[in-house]
Amino acid sequence: MTTAVRHPIFARAFPAMSRAMEDGGMADRRKPLLASLAGEVIEIGAGTGANFGHYPATVSRVLAIEPEPRLRAIATAAAEAVPVPIEVTGGIAGALPAADASHDAAVATFVLCTVPDQDAALAEIRRVLRPGGKLWFLEHVRADTAGLVRAQRMLEATIWPRLFGGCHLSYDTAAAIERAGFSISRLEKFLFPATRTPVSFHIAGYATAPDR
Repeated sequence: MTTAVRHPIFARAFPAMSRAMEDGGMADRRKPLLASLAGEVIEIGAGTGANFGHYPATVSRVLAIEPEPRLRAIATAAAEAVPVPIEVTGGIAGALPAADASHDAAVATFVLCTVPDQDAALAEIRRVLRPGGKLWFLEHVRADTAGLVRAQRMLEATIWPRLFGGCHLSYDTAAAIERAGFSISRLEKFLFPATRTPVSFHIAGYATAPDR
C-alpha cells in the first residue's frame, strides 16, 4: 500500500509559506476552530504541524497522518513541543491507517484540496469516525463566480499543482463533504488574503457523521 506522496518542490517551500500564512492571520482561524475538540482525534495531512499547538487539553490523543516525508519529519518535531500526545505517521487520505470507528473527531486543514479523489478520502474519514463523530475542516475551495472558477481551472492546468502539493483550486469541498453523508453544522466562508483572486476562497467549520 502506498503511504508516501512526494512533492519535493512544495515540501521545501511550504514551511516558509506556512509560517507566513500563520503570521498573516491563519493562526487566528485555526485556534477558535479547534478549541472545542475532545477525545481521540485523527488529523489528515498534518503538514508541518501547524494545528498541533491549537489542540486543547480535552484532546486525549492525536494520530496525525502526513504522507510527504520531509513534512512528516517537521511535523514529528513539532509534536514533541506540545503537551497533547501526538503520534505522527505516514499514510494517505484514501487509505487511512486506523481502524473502523476508532476516533471521535477528524481534522482536515488544507488537505482536501490536494487529494486526487475527495469522495474516497471523505469515505475513509467517515469510516474511522465513531457514529456521530465530527469532521473539522479549514480548506481552500472553489470561487463564487464563473469567471474566477475558469481562472482557477486554468491555474490547475499549469504548474500550480506541482508547486502547491497537488492543490485543486476549483474543488467544491462543502458539497463533497455533504455528498459523503456528513451534515455540515457550521460553515464559514472567507477570503484569505482578503482580496478576490482565484486563490483566496476558503471555508472553515465542522460536519457530523451519521449515527450508524
